[in-house]
Amino acid sequence: MLFERFYNADLAQASYLIGCQKTGESLVIDPVRDVQPYLDRAAQSGLRVTHVTETHIHADYLSGSRELAARTGARLLLPAQGGPDWTYDLPADPLRHGQTITIGNLRVEVRHTPGHTPESVSFLVTDPPRGDQPALYLTGDFVFVGDVGRPDLLDEAAGGVDTRFTGARQMFASLRDEFLTLPDGVQVWPGHGAGSACGKALGTVPTTTVGYERALAWWAPYVADGDEAGFTAQLLSGQPDAPQYYGRMKRHNRAGPPLLGDVTPLPHLSPADLNAQVTAGHVLIDSRPKEEHHAGAPRGSVNLPDGRTFETWAGWLLRPDVPGFILLARDAAHAETLRRRLWMVGLDHVTGFVTAADGLSSAPARPFPVAELPQHAGALILDVRSRAEHAAGAVPGAQHLPASRLAGHLGQLPHDQEIVVYCQGGARSAAAASLLRAHGLRVSELAGGFDAYQREHSARTV
Repeated sequence: MLFERFYNADLAQASYLIGCQKTGESLVIDPVRDVQPYLDRAAQSGLRVTHVTETHIHADYLSGSRELAARTGARLLLPAQGGPDWTYDLPADPLRHGQTITIGNLRVEVRHTPGHTPESVSFLVTDPPRGDQPALYLTGDFVFVGDVGRPDLLDEAAGGVDTRFTGARQMFASLRDEFLTLPDGVQVWPGHGAGSACGKALGTVPTTTVGYERALAWWAPYVADGDEAGFTAQLLSGQPDAPQYYGRMKRHNRAGPPLLGDVTPLPHLSPADLNAQVTAGHVLIDSRPKEEHHAGAPRGSVNLPDGRTFETWAGWLLRPDVPGFILLARDAAHAETLRRRLWMVGLDHVTGFVTAADGLSSAPARPFPVAELPQHAGALILDVRSRAEHAAGAVPGAQHLPASRLAGHLGQLPHDQEIVVYCQGGARSAAAASLLRAHGLRVSELAGGFDAYQREHSARTV
């Protein structure tokens, strides 16, 4: 058996390839939109991608299952026990509890494990040449290292009403009746790691075992004692903010994301073309560090620095209902990498790239120090941190609007008043402020964010 984990650090998302080297068949579970790494790894190992599947309808990224099946001719198999509201709309073979997928000499058993979502399944893998005991359990967003999937995303991001309580009950039953019935030695490989908003306390290591979770997971004593009420209260408390783009991901993944097909190279735009496209409503994505953007912010640009948060912040701040996107990148190869990262959150229409914003006017957008905050009396102070961060302490009088939900609430912000934006340390606020500027609002940034504000306030009170 060949087993390979693929990990996107920005989305904290894991996908898997399982192959039988004797027959050359393989299964890919929860692929992302850029399917080339799966094709490359399969080819390197002498495998064909013959089966593609998902654990559930994803909310945090756009799935690559349809793309990979179309590219390879593989069978597409999708969960079919979520009820009418949570059944995929694209043609696929349905997966139901107890069904076995045969990948050469390998057996992959489908286990319906609702809780995070109604249709959620996990995959129990057995390698018969080595024995009849299951070896791997690929749990998607059911069981993580040290945590379980949150059941409130349907309420938070997909328009559900009080579905979290049904989800919590289902999660409790899935843990009791499915997970804890497995042998302790079975390896657990989840769909997310630390940093994902699909849970609140995910571990940083990639894998665990059934026995380790039985012994040490926070939820295990509740399940062992049959305390469903206590489990539900603990599970639903303190969950992180759900980004607003999650609802869009759910809808597109259920219907089937558009196929990317053959991808042509991005054109290098001239200054005149850049100016014309931005004037027509295209968004320039400035991937430079925030300090360079602050030194000269090009007109109509949103600053999404190339780094670990590029996909996530793109999902937060950008919407697909614009004519297109232009990338300010180092070179053509860098632009192509960023373009593929935008695919993860369904931002497909990139029309070209530039290596400098020549052709656009620019202006400094440097943050001001906390000591100058009194000079901005009358401004709207906007806190773009998470709900938990804001609750723990905020600049007096600040209005709270998380950066992850900012794009959907731009109409609620004033055009005739200065807006001072801050986050915890200054990174998120730089990106958020650039979005507001691109929409014509009068924006300033508080240098160093709330950390700097606290240091200044503490110094004054000593």
